[in-house]
Parts: sequence; structure tokens; C-alpha cells
Amino acid sequence: MCGIAGSWHPGARAPADALLGLGRRMGEAIAHRGPDDSGAWADAEAGVVLSHRRLSILDLSPEGHQPMISADGRWVIAFNGEIYNHAAMRADLAALGHAFRGRSDTEVLLAAIARWGVPAALERGNGMLALAAWDRQARTLWLARDRLGKKPLYYGTTADGSFVFGSELAALRAHPALRAEVDPDALALLLRLGYIPAPACILRGVAKLPPGSWLKLDASSMSGGVVLAEPVRWWSALERQRAAIRAGFRGGDDEALAELDALLRDATLLRMEADVPLGAFLSGGTDSSLVTALMQAQSSRPVRSFSIGFDAAGHDESAQAAEVARHLGTDHTELHVDGKAALELVPDLPRLFDEPFADSSQLPTALLCRLARRHVTVALSGDGGDELFFGYTRYARALRADALLARLPRRLLARLEGERS
Repeated sequence: MCGIAGSWHPGARAPADALLGLGRRMGEAIAHRGPDDSGAWADAEAGVVLSHRRLSILDLSPEGHQPMISADGRWVIAFNGEIYNHAAMRADLAALGHAFRGRSDTEVLLAAIARWGVPAALERGNGMLALAAWDRQARTLWLARDRLGKKPLYYGTTADGSFVFGSELAALRAHPALRAEVDPDALALLLRLGYIPAPACILRGVAKLPPGSWLKLDASSMSGGVVLAEPVRWWSALERQRAAIRAGFRGGDDEALAELDALLRDATLLRMEADVPLGAFLSGGTDSSLVTALMQAQSSRPVRSFSIGFDAAGHDESAQAAEVARHLGTDHTELHVDGKAALELVPDLPRLFDEPFADSSQLPTALLCRLARRHVTVALSGDGGDELFFGYTRYARALRADALLARLPRRLLARLEGERS
């Protein structure tokens, strides 16, 4: 992962050295996200600074350095993520006459923004991202997140009226004028839901940009330290689901399985492109086993797979993971830990996860990441499989509740819907 951060104080002309110093401090606060390179860029006249920490995955050369400036000098971006279809987008842009310096997907995204604008570039891209783009001509700042919000992005205002943003709250806290106070409403959400949903944030005056959204700011978007602009949703999972249900699927079970298999293979292959060592998290469950199997089926060498085992039998799936690894022929690494190792990790959790959330899986996930990082730079996992394929029992309960709701008289349903809206 990489990390981005920055600040904008409209109307305040700070010396370039001061702005660059601020950008470097904000970037240094999230240095763990990008150990391979760092950069800061400032527009002193506008009061803007962008900062970036790089974990090199595609194009390890200096051509991938960020913040990156467009060929025409108008756009500057700091980007965290990966554009999986960058090769296809590169070909489209090359056909329009664009010449590229390097092989990074950052340069492709920047060229797409310069050619088509931020919203259209987001629509054309297939990937995960958190993005900050400064338009030097229009003097506007754009923030954006990918469709499902895989990459985090926080933003807020400080006591001196600056707008700040970053991949982690640590970057925002590095700004000297940020008041890092707990928001009691966000705390209530945490106690009620077990996590803090976007746009809420544990810190007062700070928000999370929602998934599939962009935020466009100009000097008129901020007044008295308040952000007047609202995020714009450019993609909605719910809308796509409803559209798919309305359209239906034309074909039988065999055709549906074939199409699903093709989609999963393509999605996995796109994520396997890397100029650094690649591996897989393998728990032995359905989702991670499927991803690892799809990786191995499309790899010319044994895939590096990793799993964590626990002394407590009720929490240990390492035997299943090892069996899957043997069946697939992966190069498997397994680490067994006890409860003491998990407890020793607890003090590090606030630094690792930024915001509190009530899911005990954060402990084995953190241990697994530490294990994998000794051997690989990128690892694929089965996270999200339960959400995609109704793996949790709550989905079955929701379907049963929906079926019961459908038995109610239509007039009563309409009345209930009216009261809810």
C-alpha cells in the first residue's frame, strides 16, 4: 500500500519551504505505508501541498515517483492504489497521441484525468484507489475513492481554517492546527454497530470520504473552517445490484457458472500483475481457497501461500489450509501462535487500524500480514467473499424477513414505506 496526505489553506500564502515541510511531516506520519520512496509538492501561491509515500509494485523506477505532474503541467496527483486495467487505458490514450515516460499505472491515471477529467477517468478505471488531484488552472482540489472503498481517505478542517486529508488519521494529526478530539456521536455508532460507518469518523471535525465518491473543492467550498461541498457518489453497489436484478440473467445454471468462473479468473489475473513478490492469504475456508486456486491455475510457478495457526482448536484452521496448499501445490508457510502472542499485539492495534472496530479477526489478520511481509510485498485474500455470495447467516435471516414482509397488505407496505422516507 501507498499513502497520501496534504493540506490546503485558501487565501493563505505560505512560503514554499514551510508548505513542503508540512507535507513531509504529514507523509512521515504514514511512512510505514510506503517505505520505498517519498515526495512532496507545493503550490505556494495557492497554499496547497500534496505528499506521497510509495510502496513500489508496478514500475519500480523513478518514473513512478509521486506527486506526479501531468505532461501539460495542469494537474498534480497523489495516488494510493492500483489501476488493474491500466494497460487497456494506456492503449486508448496512446491512440489519442499521448506519449508515456514510464510503465506506472499512476502515469496512466494522470493522463486519463488530464484528457477526460476526474469523473470520467474514475468511470473508465478498474481498480482500487484513494486519490488527491490538484487542478492548477482551475484551482480546484479533487479527492476520490474507488467503487467499494478499499483504499481509505480521511478529510477535515483545522483550527486555522486549513483543509487536510490523508490515508490515515496519523497524517491529519501531524498538522499542528488539528484538534484531535473524539467525536461522541461516532463513539455511539461504534458501540451500536461495532464499527464507524462512513462518512462518520472517530475524530470530531473529520470525515471519511464514502466509497465510490468524489469531493471537489474550490476556494468557495470552505467558509470559517467548514467544508461546504458535499461528496458526490459516482458509483453505487446498490444501484448496480438493482439494475442487474431488473435485467435478469439470460441463461441456465451452466452458463451462469461459466460466466462467474470467467469473471473470477479475470479479476484474479488482473491483480497478479506486479514487479515485486506476490502471495496469497490461505485460511482453508472457501473464499481464500478459491482465490489461491485461481492464482495457482494461472501461475507458472508455485504460489506463495501463508496461514496462521492457533493453539486453541476452536480457532485453528491451519490443518485445512495445509491440506488445500498440498492439493494446489503452493509454496506454503505456516506460523503457529498462542493466545499470548495475540494479546501482545493488542497495544499496536490503534496504530495499525486507525479507528476502533469490534472484530476479533483484526488480530490474526495483523499476525498474518507480518508473516507474509517477510516473504512477499503483495498478497491476495478472500476478504469480501461472504458479502458477495451471501456467506453470513444474517443474509439468510434478511431474506426470510423480506419474504414475511411481502405477505403484508400492499396498502400497509405503502404506508410503512412512506413513514420510513
